[in-house]
Amino acid sequence: MVLKLYGLAFSGNIQRVTVVLHEKQVPYELVTVDLYKGAHKTPEYLEKHPFGQIPYLDDDGFILFESRAIARYIAIKYADQGTKLIPSDLKGRALFEQAASIEKANFDSYARTIVFEKWAKKLRGLETDEEAVKAAITSLEDKLDVYDKILSKQNYLGGDEITLADLFHLPGLDKFGEIGVGYLIENRPNVKRWFEDLSSRSSWQTVKADSKLP
Repeated sequence: MVLKLYGLAFSGNIQRVTVVLHEKQVPYELVTVDLYKGAHKTPEYLEKHPFGQIPYLDDDGFILFESRAIARYIAIKYADQGTKLIPSDLKGRALFEQAASIEKANFDSYARTIVFEKWAKKLRGLETDEEAVKAAITSLEDKLDVYDKILSKQNYLGGDEITLADLFHLPGLDKFGEIGVGYLIENRPNVKRWFEDLSSRSSWQTVKADSKLP
């Protein structure tokens, strides 16, 4: 059975999974969930994802939600095909988990706030909270300065080989230029080099092409 992924193609949480599916060369079916009509809050949907969010994965009846958990599941299940995205040796695995924790603790919440306020709210015709954006940018600037130091010594966040932790950043980073905060990347040479490497991958280019807004 082909994996079924439930959500919207242009959602960052979906993109975090689909880029991994492409890296691992795993066929899948994207099942659209119409958030605007409340499809994610129906009793049937809540049986699969009790928080009423996207995405969730259906692997022949095995249901899994949360994008990072889904990405790990795919990387482990299909470890022997496509790009190796989780190291198998103990120390490499530990450095990967460190990098994954860095993304969640030091990038995601700030990037999510910026993208939500300056992109998602615009789609809905809502007013941007400029103070929230300013606070998030200030915090993220400090974090990305540390990223730049780390990336001055190695190719990727977990070492010299790409991992899930790097790919997890793409949905947020890729929006920065569009919403006018591309300088957060451009002003940091090692972050810029890293982002250009990630964003030029054929997996991400395919995801972007498949996820254009209707």
